[in-house]
Amino acid sequence: MPGSIFRQEVKQATGKTWEEWVVSLQQSVDPQWSHEGIASHIREQYEASEEWSEWIAVMYGQVLGRIPVGVTKDAGVQIGVRITVAVPKERVWDYLVSEEGLKLWIGEVPSIKLNQGETYQSDEGVFGKLTVVKPYHKLRLTWQRPEWDNPSRLQIYVLSAKGDKATIAIHQEMLDDVYMRDIMKLFWEKQLDELIRGL
Repeated sequence: MPGSIFRQEVKQATGKTWEEWVVSLQQSVDPQWSHEGIASHIREQYEASEEWSEWIAVMYGQVLGRIPVGVTKDAGVQIGVRITVAVPKERVWDYLVSEEGLKLWIGEVPSIKLNQGETYQSDEGVFGKLTVVKPYHKLRLTWQRPEWDNPSRLQIYVLSAKGDKATIAIHQEMLDDVYMRDIMKLFWEKQLDELIRGL
C-alpha cells in the first residue's frame, strides 16, 4: 500500500486524499481495464496531470491485485543501480568509506566505525545500523530518511571487473512503495554520478 510520502504528495498535487481516489476509482473503473486504460481515464475524467495519472493508476493497480515492476515477495519494493568505473576496487572502496564518500550515501556524519552493529546518523537525518561489513566487498545496513515511517535495507557492493575496473552496485529493499522506488532510483543514479567525479 502507498506510504506516507506518496499520500502527502498525491493530496498536494491533486487535492484528493488517496482514500478518496480509491473510492472514486472503485466507482468508475472496470477492474479489467489495462494500466493504460486506467491512467487515461484518470487523466480525462479527473483532469489529473499525465504524471499523476500514471502514479495513481500504478497504485490503484495494486489495489486490484496487480504487482508492479520492482516488487518481490521477500524484499518488497526494491531498486538496483550499478556502474563500472576504470578504477581498482580497492580505491573505490577506500573512497566510499572516506568522509567525502560517506556524504554520498549517508550524508555528513561526525564519525562512523565500519563495524557490524554500529549505528549512525547524519546531519541530514539519515540514520540506521550496519548489519554486514565485508571490507573491500560489501556493506549492508538499514537506511532511513527522517520523514520515512519505515527503514529500508541498503546493500552496497564493490566488485572487481575486467581490466582493473570496479563495479559499484547499490541495492535498496523494503521501500514503502513504487513511488518511493522511483525517487530512490533517481537519487542513487545521481549519487553514482557524483562518486565518479570524486574518484
